[in-house]
Amino acid sequence: MAKTVSKVTAPAINIGINEKDRAAIAKGLSRLLADTYTLYLTTHNFHWNVTGPMFNSLHAMFMAQYTELWTAVDPVAERIRSLGHAAPGSYAQFGKLSSVPDAPASPPKAMEMVRILVQGHEAVARTARELFAVVDKAGDEPTADLLTQRLTVHEQTAWMLRSILEE
Repeated sequence: MAKTVSKVTAPAINIGINEKDRAAIAKGLSRLLADTYTLYLTTHNFHWNVTGPMFNSLHAMFMAQYTELWTAVDPVAERIRSLGHAAPGSYAQFGKLSSVPDAPASPPKAMEMVRILVQGHEAVARTARELFAVVDKAGDEPTADLLTQRLTVHEQTAWMLRSILEE
């Protein structure tokens, strides 16, 4: 006798957020993930390539910043997965989704690096903030909490970097 194999499938997602809203939130989070990863790469690049009289302090600051960004990508990607969608994870996908420009081909001077990072953190903050309307409408508190955490980091980091540029 032939054995019949029953196929076990996962039940449909039923977390109190409809599919349309989950898709919209995942799309916004994908943009946030791309922005965060792009900013991570730029910050790490600057850590490696910074020169000049502020080398020690900027090298250490950039390391702390890229480490925080590296740690941040996982919760964003996992929230996308929790909503039932695939997280983007290729350079090609990130390039299409990100509002943060790629790092310059040649390393800029130290203070230009700082200026570029200010703009990058502000761009990521704008991306996070744009998503609040759909998250609020859907009653998605976990994503709202994640966005609030990311906004706090990016706005504070932009302020600290901007302070270095003041004369």
